[in-house]
Amino acid sequence: MFVRSIMIPKHHCVVANAQDDLQKVLDTLLSKDIQGVPVIEDETFRGMITKQMIYQRYFYSDDYTDKEAFLNSVTAADIVEHGDLHITEEDVFESTLTAFKGFPILAVTDENKHFLGIVTRFDVLEQFESAFGMKKQGVRIAFASIEAEGRIAKLSELIRNHHGNIISLATFDETDRLARRIVLKLENNENVDVDRFLTRLEKSGFRVLDVKTV
Repeated sequence: MFVRSIMIPKHHCVVANAQDDLQKVLDTLLSKDIQGVPVIEDETFRGMITKQMIYQRYFYSDDYTDKEAFLNSVTAADIVEHGDLHITEEDVFESTLTAFKGFPILAVTDENKHFLGIVTRFDVLEQFESAFGMKKQGVRIAFASIEAEGRIAKLSELIRNHHGNIISLATFDETDRLARRIVLKLENNENVDVDRFLTRLEKSGFRVLDVKTV
């Protein structure tokens, strides 16, 4: 999956123009009930601006004692930060995880930083919920396997022979590089004898760690 499949296109995004005064930006943030927006200049992503950044800049400013004068004379371009909070639409979905850096949104740009849209942290979490099958009830089985050729093929054969329907399947590296942890979620239906399936897993060299109906 690529970023373009989950991004919100720019014509649906709330943004601030670089030359907008802070009063306009703050009015937008308050009226939309959002914490921050991308700052755009000539269709190019410049960085992010948030309510906290505006408040902090006024609080620490030695040049302005009047709030209205500050908000109406300082622009978004004057205080914009975090120009690195962007990703391209061709990047893989997983790369968003390390890119947010505490922000709730991430700008999507082309290779020249032209603004294309945003990805929200909420949408990313929803995709991971889907990947782990969290929205569908089933039997979650966690087990370990040695790193060896054909192990996933063997697992698929066991599931097929026991009439299991896969909701989700994820693998993780163990501390020991020769082992891999696997989390499998199967549909909970009367055609699957879970105890018999677990026995066959153990006999096939998989070490069952945890079983839950979730």
